[in-house]
Amino acid sequence: MRLASEADRERLHETFVALCRIESPSGHERACADWVTGELRGMGLDVEQDDAGPHAGSDSGNLLARVPGKRGQSILVCTHLDTVPPRAPIEPVLVDGGWENANDGILGADNKAAVAVALELARGLLEEPEPPPIGVELLFTVCEEISLRGATAFDASRLHSRFGYAFDHASPIGEIVLASPTLHRIVAEFHGHAAHAGIRPETGRSAIAAAARGIAAMRLGRLDPETTANVGTISGGSAINVVPEHCRVEAETRSLDAGRVETVATEMIDHLQDAADAGECDLDVTVERMFEGYRMRPRAPAVAFAERALAACGYTPFHIDSGGASDANALQSAGFECINLANGTERNHEPGERVSADALEGMLEVAIALTQGELADG
Repeated sequence: MRLASEADRERLHETFVALCRIESPSGHERACADWVTGELRGMGLDVEQDDAGPHAGSDSGNLLARVPGKRGQSILVCTHLDTVPPRAPIEPVLVDGGWENANDGILGADNKAAVAVALELARGLLEEPEPPPIGVELLFTVCEEISLRGATAFDASRLHSRFGYAFDHASPIGEIVLASPTLHRIVAEFHGHAAHAGIRPETGRSAIAAAARGIAAMRLGRLDPETTANVGTISGGSAINVVPEHCRVEAETRSLDAGRVETVATEMIDHLQDAADAGECDLDVTVERMFEGYRMRPRAPAVAFAERALAACGYTPFHIDSGGASDANALQSAGFECINLANGTERNHEPGERVSADALEGMLEVAIALTQGELADG
């Protein structure tokens, strides 16, 4: 099996650092997309950009490039270009064998670590005297952090691969996500009646008080091993001396059991409606299924193929269920078989986000191993 050379590893770290320094919060991936496109074209690859940007709410579309294999077969490696919003400048520094942000904010390893791996995978394969046994399609998506909008807008029929992998789970390399949840987003708008808070509070109807009662009645957090619920934002009111006539609540529930998530969403809405009625407020509620969950068979071909690649690189494959989602959810919903693989990053979305040098290099080794395997016909 081809292994990453010392030059490959050094270049991987350089690419990762360069990517992290390009801020690309969801919706503003243009600079990062241009940089990635330039790297791919510099390798001699064609890069296709789709028209998903306007649909996803981004200034860029998804990018697709291909490295052909000598057997005429390929797999997909999917990564996303966006990060959650950085709250501080990103300056990667190596601390105790791992990359961190020198400032108090995210590093962007979610998902720049995987983007760097995808780029250096392509570069290394193209430098070989012969094409790899298995070709690679490289998909770089936008707005993954906003309910997988880029991958959802992507036309999966464009893919030629048998199946694919998203390198997008912040846990030790070796973990294979066999199940990922369905998520419902709930937006509730409470409409009360404004009044002077010091002179005529009796004539007012507080939208905030009604919303608070509804939230207090909900069961939040982990409801069972497969299901969670959360109220993420609440906003409303205009001034401290005005009984608030409006309040907006945004909540979610997700579960590995699609029927269970429906039940919990209905329960949350019922609590909001009861609170609105008690507070003599009107209520407008919208519910949106943001993405579908998936559950893979433990012996599915894509799972077995990943297990062989992981084992070849010295990792012990381990099946897990996850409460998080990835572009794999969107591609699965579109009829393309895709599994999320752990990428060795740590504390994603947090100021202490980190990825060890060993994990970054390990991801590259696994990606290389995926191109050296044997795909059954059919």
